[in-house]
Amino acid sequence: MSQLGFRRIALVALAGAGSLAAVVVLGSDLLLGSSTAAIISDSPKEVMDEAWQIVFRDYLDTTGKYTDDRWKILRRDVLNKSYGNKKDAYEAIRGMLATLDDPYTRFLDPREFKEMQIDTSGELSGVGIQLSLDKDTKELIVVSPIDGSPASRADVKPKDVITQINGKSTKGMSTEDAVKLIRGPVGTKVSIQLRRNKTQLVSVDLIRDRIEIHAVDSRLNTTPDGSKVGYIRLKQFNANATKDMRAAIRELETKGAQGYVLDLRSNPGGLLMASVEIARQWLDDGVIVSTKTRDGVQDIKRASGKALTKAPVVVLVNEGSASASEILSGALQDNNRAILVGQKTFGKGLVQSVRGLSDGSGMTVTIAKYLTPSGRDIHKFGIQPNITAKLTEDDAKNLKFDQLGTKNDPQYKVAETALSKQLNAASSEIIKAKAFNPNTTNLPAALETQNKED
Repeated sequence: MSQLGFRRIALVALAGAGSLAAVVVLGSDLLLGSSTAAIISDSPKEVMDEAWQIVFRDYLDTTGKYTDDRWKILRRDVLNKSYGNKKDAYEAIRGMLATLDDPYTRFLDPREFKEMQIDTSGELSGVGIQLSLDKDTKELIVVSPIDGSPASRADVKPKDVITQINGKSTKGMSTEDAVKLIRGPVGTKVSIQLRRNKTQLVSVDLIRDRIEIHAVDSRLNTTPDGSKVGYIRLKQFNANATKDMRAAIRELETKGAQGYVLDLRSNPGGLLMASVEIARQWLDDGVIVSTKTRDGVQDIKRASGKALTKAPVVVLVNEGSASASEILSGALQDNNRAILVGQKTFGKGLVQSVRGLSDGSGMTVTIAKYLTPSGRDIHKFGIQPNITAKLTEDDAKNLKFDQLGTKNDPQYKVAETALSKQLNAASSEIIKAKAFNPNTTNLPAALETQNKED
């Protein structure tokens, strides 16, 4: 048996509904028979076989469309055909992956792969829409608009269905094809038609712009009863998220924050390790998340005893909170570290790794699923809040991004009220603990009482 060196590949764990993580390079070699090596000696077929091998080795089937035997037959069929150029080979790879019926396992040509890498650097150009393919209807849906982007200013909303781009129907369109049509030079226009609430059609004209993604916004609010609340809005789990969150918590601690509202609404996710590291900033101990592969192997991430604050936390979530947001909110909820307020989350709990192929193209492949510390399957059910708080249609229409986390934000007001109850309960416990009971040996309270009498 001869050995075909499989090029070094980029492996990435994704925890977002269409996001990419930073790259960790791994090496791998696959053993192939000499006849097979001869078939794929030309470059297009080599890339095709790399993609096939990745699925064969690591793919987690969540749709029931994959079997090893069927996949082996497909490999033989695609490699026995002739391909005149890379474009034909790329289409064959997309067709091969389409048989899996998994919208998250997909091929990216070199340009698309480079754009995905840019998306996690904290800056991109476009209109600021996070896209996903609905797993049931196969329609293109908006996970969330990015704060301050052309899409957010045009009032594009989570769960909007994109039906047309520049007059072209999106029926049967992949997320990659949609991105190609939506992105373009800064200052140019793209027209999008949206379907909202099943029947309402909305048309918007968006001017493409350069979008800087600042992961965290924060401020210190004061409740009507005088409590100091640290409000932190985490918009995306990108490369800057962990350090930005650490800086926000430390600053608010120095300002005397007594409790926190952590806002994950419309956060589509991003880097898996960013969600784990941010969870560690709030948790001293406990499981954060586990990942389960097709072999049943679980990789368990735990807190590291380095929480930055012990103050009570309320987390805001909605239907646009996806993947990494669900990992973080599920970890805080299951460990009784936070109360969740809002609406049921998006329900994207599959792990994708991003693999770079030998010619500069790449692919994302589903390799595992996320489970919360209590074993809940995020992908099937999402995360249910402890306290349901919905925005009315008028509320959603009138609420501006700069009003989030203020008295004009109805969901935030519910979260603040829940936090105030926790703070008041904690204050009552402290008062009870300090009260002198003559039937006990509560010496500090006795001395405090004596000093007051003196």
